[in-house]
Amino acid sequence: MRVELDSKNGAFYFRISDGDAVECEEVSEGVILDYDEERNLVGIEISNDGCRVSTKELSKIEIEMTENVV
Repeated sequence: MRVELDSKNGAFYFRISDGDAVECEEVSEGVILDYDEERNLVGIEISNDGCRVSTKELSKIEIEMTENVV
């Protein structure tokens, strides 16, 4: 997974796979899901509208890795 930050527009993009997005769906204000041709999730965009934090706060990101629970 790769996380991209667009600080100019105040948005995060979580790339789930390397597939090409061919369809998107806004599931909540400022939260958009991208899907490939087989409707597998490719990425998630969360704009400043969706997370309601300032661009300054978006620049401070902390990633916590956890073990997968089966």
